[in-house]
Amino acid sequence: RDDGGAIEWFAANAGDEVGASACIDATIERLGGLDILVNNAATNPHMGPITTIDQGRADKTTQVNLWGPLMWSSLAKKAGIGERQPGSIINVASVGGFGVSTSIGYYNVTKAGVIHLTRHLAVELAPNVRVNCLAPGLVKTDFARALWEAGEDVIAKRFPMKRLGEPEDIAGAAVFLAADASSWLTGQTLVIDGGGMLAGIG
Repeated sequence: RDDGGAIEWFAANAGDEVGASACIDATIERLGGLDILVNNAATNPHMGPITTIDQGRADKTTQVNLWGPLMWSSLAKKAGIGERQPGSIINVASVGGFGVSTSIGYYNVTKAGVIHLTRHLAVELAPNVRVNCLAPGLVKTDFARALWEAGEDVIAKRFPMKRLGEPEDIAGAAVFLAADASSWLTGQTLVIDGGGMLAGIG
């Protein structure tokens, strides 16, 4: 806004195909086309060992975290992403997709799926659409509040960068993947975790 840009927003449930299709149609009608898609929605209704999750929570997690990015990407393809200019799809996974957790195991499984889904989509949608993935570490968001709020100072010291991530850290990487600066990059997952994986944090 400060640079003279404008923001339009349209609401939709990330896991609902009817709402997603309507959102994409409204975007194209309002803005004239679709060039960039960021699949950022996620949910985690279960905390605990993966063997204790029930089907309802598993279905919800899968629908939003894994089916959602595939559905939105498929709808974007049908709507013509990449036709008027090179397109970019950015999936948001998690460093959890590379690791194991006794508290958010099923969430991690779906995020591992997003990382692999990114590779499949990159092959199928090339050359007009690039598909890449972001794998954030522990970021100070409301979604992850239960993981960081109680001991932020102690947790931050475990990271080589000595701080937790901020939403702006992820936004900057997303801008890079959406821009021409990454025009020869597709099918890749960019880990943004303050060096956490190097220190065994994942």
